[in-house]
Amino acid sequence: MAAVFAAAAGADTTLLERTKDGGRKILISGGGRCNVLPMSVDESRFVTDSSVHTLRRMLRSWPLGEQRSFFERDLNIPLVDEPEAAKVFPASHKARDVRDGLLALATRNGASLRMNSRVVDVSTHDGRWVVSREGETPLTADAVVLACGGLSVPNTGSEGTGLAIALSLGHTMHPTYAALTPILAAGSPYSALAGISLPVTLTARGAGRTATASGGFLFTHGGYSGPSVLDVSHVLVRARAIGGNPAELLVKWTALGEVEWEAALKPHGARTVTGALRAELPERLVSVLLGVATVDPTRSLADLRRDERLRLISTLVRGVLPCTGDEGYKKAEVTGGGVSLAEVDSRTMESRRHPGLFLCGEMLDAFGPIGGYNFLWAWATGRAAGMGAAQASRGA
Repeated sequence: MAAVFAAAAGADTTLLERTKDGGRKILISGGGRCNVLPMSVDESRFVTDSSVHTLRRMLRSWPLGEQRSFFERDLNIPLVDEPEAAKVFPASHKARDVRDGLLALATRNGASLRMNSRVVDVSTHDGRWVVSREGETPLTADAVVLACGGLSVPNTGSEGTGLAIALSLGHTMHPTYAALTPILAAGSPYSALAGISLPVTLTARGAGRTATASGGFLFTHGGYSGPSVLDVSHVLVRARAIGGNPAELLVKWTALGEVEWEAALKPHGARTVTGALRAELPERLVSVLLGVATVDPTRSLADLRRDERLRLISTLVRGVLPCTGDEGYKKAEVTGGGVSLAEVDSRTMESRRHPGLFLCGEMLDAFGPIGGYNFLWAWATGRAAGMGAAQASRGA
């Protein structure tokens, strides 16, 4: 995106891409369909240790409606909404259309694309930027945009090179961590439920942080995944990194609260407690939940003791999900932490430490939830960086 807008502004633009084809995170996003944008934006769902006000200024530099118009008008990629998930996809449901469309537009705007070009360092010499590449002649430039991603899904070519360069240039870095990553639960009572999915509400608490998310939940062979899990995982990851008291993951298994479950568990003929739970939950999960609550599955509602009922309701409304780890950067959708937003001009993405250096996307200390939010962030900051770099090169 930075190359698209830098070239469009008239700058002599060269895009250096480490892989042979580029845009690999686009290709794997949304199950290969590319969840290109969210249907709407709740700015409060972004996570940062920097200024929230700075983050919002960056987001608002290219509003959601204008981004949609760009994809449909400039890239000629019709978009469709999926209201049940509040997500936006290309109508073709092909992520490749998005990747190819961006590269093609950058080329049409005049950018030169150099694939299989691995940048190893960026430095200054005689007032210009020097971009050192592995096995190739260094390039010089009036302005440089670092759009290198973070540490997540390293097999796409994102191994933290940009973060290392930013750090070497003296930028303040908030500690990085895997965000939007699946959770592990070795030896959990739920281990035999792999493949079962359902909507839940999760709350993660740890190290002074709290996150709550509602949405899809999936039992995996190693633990838990799904949008609700990914959206709260950063709290667990960060608490584990700090050490001390472990984080807590609480689950509300259905939309029913305590009052509703009290009513559902009242005596009703010969109905059993298993029958009452199966009306709301998958059968295999019901068996495990009754075991966790230590309630006899054959007990009738009429014979259910008060202490059993209270214990069962607690398990259903605020049950504790055991956690033993996480999938880390290998499966993380994004990287949390990164370059402090205080060191980047919110209008142009220019470094406040080094004029002519621009930073954007996942390298910056901000990320959003599942559902197109992180593409929204990447598109907005990439566009601002490209235009900022073009302006800087003209003034050099």
